[in-house]
Amino acid sequence: MILQSLYNYYQILREDPDVEIAEPGYSTANVSFVLNLSPEGELRDIIPLTSNYFDGNKEKERNFRRMIVPEQAKKASGIVSNFLCDTVAYVLGLSEKEAKDPKYAEKRFEAFREYNIEILSKADSAAARAVIAFLQKHDPQKAKEHPVIARQLESLLEGGSLIFQVQGKNVADDPKIKWAWEGFMLGQEAVEMQCLVTGEFEPIARLHPSIKRVRGAQPTGASLVSFNERAYESYNRTKGQGLNSPVSQRVASGYGVALNYLLSEQNPNRQIFLGDTTVVYWADAPDKRYASAFYAFLNPEYQQVQEEEAVEETKGKRKRAKEAEKTLGEVAESVRQGKAIDLAKLREGLDDSTRFYVLGFASNVSRLSVRFYLTEPFGVFAERIMQHYEDMEIEKEYTNQLTYISPYRILAECVSPKVTRREEEVKSSWSLLGGVFIRSILTGAPYPEGVYAAIINRIRHDTDEEKRSVKINYIRAAYIKAHLIRKYRRQDNNPYLEALQMSLNESYTHPAYVLGRLFAVLERAQKAALGQNINATIKDRYFTSACASPASVFPILLRLSQHHLNKAEYGGYLERQIQDLLGMLEAKPFPTRLTLDEQGIFILGYYHQRGFRKGDETEEGTQSDDVQS
Repeated sequence: MILQSLYNYYQILREDPDVEIAEPGYSTANVSFVLNLSPEGELRDIIPLTSNYFDGNKEKERNFRRMIVPEQAKKASGIVSNFLCDTVAYVLGLSEKEAKDPKYAEKRFEAFREYNIEILSKADSAAARAVIAFLQKHDPQKAKEHPVIARQLESLLEGGSLIFQVQGKNVADDPKIKWAWEGFMLGQEAVEMQCLVTGEFEPIARLHPSIKRVRGAQPTGASLVSFNERAYESYNRTKGQGLNSPVSQRVASGYGVALNYLLSEQNPNRQIFLGDTTVVYWADAPDKRYASAFYAFLNPEYQQVQEEEAVEETKGKRKRAKEAEKTLGEVAESVRQGKAIDLAKLREGLDDSTRFYVLGFASNVSRLSVRFYLTEPFGVFAERIMQHYEDMEIEKEYTNQLTYISPYRILAECVSPKVTRREEEVKSSWSLLGGVFIRSILTGAPYPEGVYAAIINRIRHDTDEEKRSVKINYIRAAYIKAHLIRKYRRQDNNPYLEALQMSLNESYTHPAYVLGRLFAVLERAQKAALGQNINATIKDRYFTSACASPASVFPILLRLSQHHLNKAEYGGYLERQIQDLLGMLEAKPFPTRLTLDEQGIFILGYYHQRGFRKGDETEEGTQSDDVQS
């Protein structure tokens, strides 16, 4: 299913005039140097290649260029040559590894020379003859003495791939050389079987393509499909590694090109990284707005507005879909102004029935493991993401806070703001919880209990001593509300439904909710008596115990409150609030223990009461009431 959907996307990419992708038998590679040859095979010059890329809004330069080259071989071990594009050790016989193996580079050059001459000898072309002449005359032992090589020697030894050109033209683009290469590829020994993807009898790929730029994978790439031990083979498929699950060479090349495109900078839509998990996404349609809208849904804080002017179509630069960027730019501007995203605008002109795919995988050094693969109509994904944001809706602490809280911000709340290297800690949280969390959003399932436990744990341990509202804030309260809504949504009864509201529910009498409200009033009384500049409030000292075991703390807090109420300017009003809340409790008001879910309700009661501002309009009136009484 995964390979089939990727191969179908490859067919869509082939028809896209704005996308440069490799045909079967070819692949993309990072090329750092061009060897400029004369028609007689003399090395005239070595040309370094550079390209520009965008890091955020800033354009930077790097020392390679992405180019389409003859398909690269997989180099897990041993000596394996590529055709017309390889490293300096293979192309020129130069390396800094001779200390361990004196003939390290020489053996690789000999393999490269033999392999390339075998193929080029079948092409009746001046470019082919020039490369053959160069390979026959080149002496690796004297290479460093060549004046052209000596000028670039330091850069060459830093690494990078090399290609050939003759009279200013890329040798790999020569029609006769391409014919020789494609004939060589077709002539290689291959078993014909029924392809699992197309159902047709075709030559089967023994080795599948390498997938590059996956977080944690080797720079040379990792395999999505691979078999390299007899123990992993079945049905007596002992003639080749790829026969265990036969996929044709055509399909293997196609899905590899599609997946590498999704991971490349040529793709206008960013990948999503969740710790060690890399997530790519695409629609079964050529319209790029589907993927753009999906990214905006999951990342409503995305504010990188791309330039609206046309960007030069040069290799190594990211292609941009101007219409999609215009929509994203409007979304970003709405976010900056504190407005909610217009769901209808993001989906305007898009067909909700279009099939959409989300693939998440992680690296195990040289292999990829699929963490999740989801496919639904685009409209289903959009509605599920918006359901996530609706579940998260709660009264804000400040009007300028974000309406839509991204998954990354939620996971960041699992980490203490005081720890050093917080970014690494956040990535670690993503690694453990991010993939499961995103999957729950995209499937509409309950959130993972691990995220809820981590949020509760941070509330227990964080303090507000640094004048930062980090113990109980907007994001943490919103997540607790959403978590409990989704946890009980598929059950017959939600015992906490009346507490899981946008703002305060004054009529809800669950002990955990009432005690949370009571704690907020007691804290308010302390601040009214002692002022705002308190070294440690009752929240810093007693909140954790009050939330978990109220019976051990609230009698102490109520005794302390008598001193605070006597000093507070509006002590009478606050005392009536305390008595009203105590009256909502049963005969035994203080439970010995609260469950983890009830602790969440306690926190919501505290948050709702703290944010409830009815007192603001009554305090002015209560002053006269207190005097009259």
